[in-house]
Amino acid sequence: MDNKLITVTSPLLPDLAEFNEILKDIWNRKWITNNGHFHQELEKALCEYLKVPYISLFTNGTLPLITALQALRITGEVITTPYSFVATTHSLWWNGIKPVFVDIDPKTGNLDPDKIEAAITPKTTAIMPVHVYGKPCDTQRIKEIADKYGLKVIYDAAHAFGVEVNGESILNAGDMSTLSFHATKVYNTIEGGALVMHDAETKKRIDYLKNFGFANETTVVAPGINSKMDEVRAAYGLLNLRQVDAAIEARHQVAIKYREALRNMEGITFFDDMPAVKHNYSYFPIFVDAEKYGMTRDELYFKMKEKNVLGRRYFYPLISTFSTYRGLESARPENLPIAHKMADTVICLPMHHTLSEEDIERILNTIITQQ
Repeated sequence: MDNKLITVTSPLLPDLAEFNEILKDIWNRKWITNNGHFHQELEKALCEYLKVPYISLFTNGTLPLITALQALRITGEVITTPYSFVATTHSLWWNGIKPVFVDIDPKTGNLDPDKIEAAITPKTTAIMPVHVYGKPCDTQRIKEIADKYGLKVIYDAAHAFGVEVNGESILNAGDMSTLSFHATKVYNTIEGGALVMHDAETKKRIDYLKNFGFANETTVVAPGINSKMDEVRAAYGLLNLRQVDAAIEARHQVAIKYREALRNMEGITFFDDMPAVKHNYSYFPIFVDAEKYGMTRDELYFKMKEKNVLGRRYFYPLISTFSTYRGLESARPENLPIAHKMADTVICLPMHHTLSEEDIERILNTIITQQ
């Protein structure tokens, strides 16, 4: 069908027959949540795959952010980016913390280290950067600033599954890193997430916090919440881990084709791979210069939609423009010119492992011919 709907993403799904077999195992064990067999197995497997020392699984990608802030006892103000999914800033708000927005680097879309120090006040306790589109932040610069001012660093690494710099996982940067395993991500457990930490003591505390604060049957050590991953999703995640490398390579090939076709397209720009970085190709954002391209971002976005090609204006609008946050001093548009420009010009093109040659040709044809 020439005009079939091309979705912006498609979930990585385990083989149904294999999943049925593993479900039988869960049914036989009759242990479907509360740190069961597959939960433990997935934590071990992810530590090995991601090259991290300790990981704690969660039922979604937002609760690890909320829990990391609790575990590190973050209060006052936290410096963060307006160019992200709302969960980043919502996690601060839910902890009674004031977000302080800082502008982004046009070369990466990530928090600009050159702008961080000017935003630090006596109330600042942490920095929460985001590896936007899975592109690594300048972790060394951020560490230097954090160390200088005695700040904690929590990375929102929702997009950064498997991303490495010089063979080292970027999830090991900062005090903690959080992951999302939502259905739209490179690797998914339907819904799910994780928190990466550096030592066994911190893992123990996180595991208490995600289970109501229980340390044992009768001892509650903190006001925790219930955010544990169940056995069904953990088993699903184990199966998906077997095929995620092939899915990432398929995405890589899509990115290569996009770049080849759009490299010299007037008014369309995109990010190239970063040196020494193992990318996961979770997204492929393009940026539309209306003057040079002859069409605004929104005109192209809706034109694609008419052709049954779904893009995503990700991230638009900026978090700082939402009603909860727009009254903050740091949310004023004049403080965030790069973030506003990026939000107003971005379209994430369809990017997933099931795109066919014909799909890619249709997507590119819509952009190149503008018809």
